Amino acid sequence: MIVERSPILLLGAGGHARACIDVIEQNGQYAIKGLVGTLEEVGSSVLGYPVLGTDLDLPELLESHAAGIVTIGQIKTPEPRIRLFEVLERYACTVQAIVSPNAYVSPHACIGPGTVVLHGAVINAGATVGRNCIINSLALVEHDVTVGDHCHVATGARINSGVQIGDGSFIGSGCSIRQGVTVGRRCIVGMGLAVRRSCGDDVVVR
Repeated sequence: MIVERSPILLLGAGGHARACIDVIEQNGQYAIKGLVGTLEEVGSSVLGYPVLGTDLDLPELLESHAAGIVTIGQIKTPEPRIRLFEVLERYACTVQAIVSPNAYVSPHACIGPGTVVLHGAVINAGATVGRNCIINSLALVEHDVTVGDHCHVATGARINSGVQIGDGSFIGSGCSIRQGVTVGRRCIVGMGLAVRRSCGDDVVVR
């Protein structure tokens, strides 16, 4: 039996979009119709999918697509991802979380709409991940962790049990966060760090 896949538009045409395309293709729920990028990217293609327009074309593009997802990365600030996600919400075009078939998400975990879980990631029982997040390749979100909206847990990060991460925060590649620690809103935790103490909002941990 052939299962019809829902059309989806990708908002972002850079490197992270390539990783998302690979997950979406393997997930099998959606048919990628194209991407939204910069003016210079319009007319080009990403892994065979056309860049159809820029942010200015979103109203028209979203009217002709059933769903969309944000596929730009996040390091220094979550603002571009938040802005695009709010556009999707305004047009009622958000999608449920898209999970790689090579990731593990416990049936006892909860993941918000617009979140992408990439290859090899693990989200364990009792964990909650918010809206519009990136749980990147090989990241671990342990049991009873709370990750807020618009966060990026980068490649190979290890978030141990009971940790709370505020909205808009970035957790760098290969870092480890001790169990029970709280990371505030819009924080940046650098690559490879061991975080043993809680921190407030808008903190850069180096």
